[in-house]
Amino acid sequence: MFHFPVQIYYEDTDHSGFVYHANYLKYFERAREHAIGKDILQRFWFEDGIGFVVYEVDMHFTAGAEFGDVLDIRSSYTWESKYRLIWHQEVWHDGGGKAAVNANVHMVCIDRNRRPIPIPHILE
Repeated sequence: MFHFPVQIYYEDTDHSGFVYHANYLKYFERAREHAIGKDILQRFWFEDGIGFVVYEVDMHFTAGAEFGDVLDIRSSYTWESKYRLIWHQEVWHDGGGKAAVNANVHMVCIDRNRRPIPIPHILE
């Protein structure tokens, strides 16, 4: 389980004062980058020509976050195949009894020509 803190700023919210729903995708992306590591991702792309793309996202919202909140983005993953990972990501409020947002983000590994390739063993 990887933890990534996110501070909610005014710019993250919509006119109702809650986090705009699409911003959770940004938080999940940042958490995945943090979990894998910037250096590894840069090496994959710039040296090996390997990248990741989102194939599918399934998100459920049970509670909103507001300006000033500090969230804990919790991330883990499972292997769907040698080409695809499913990231299980949750948004938790400090002291919350359940996740405010749940998502399953399916990621596919691709080469520079955008063809699916096996995920490098470094992530196993």
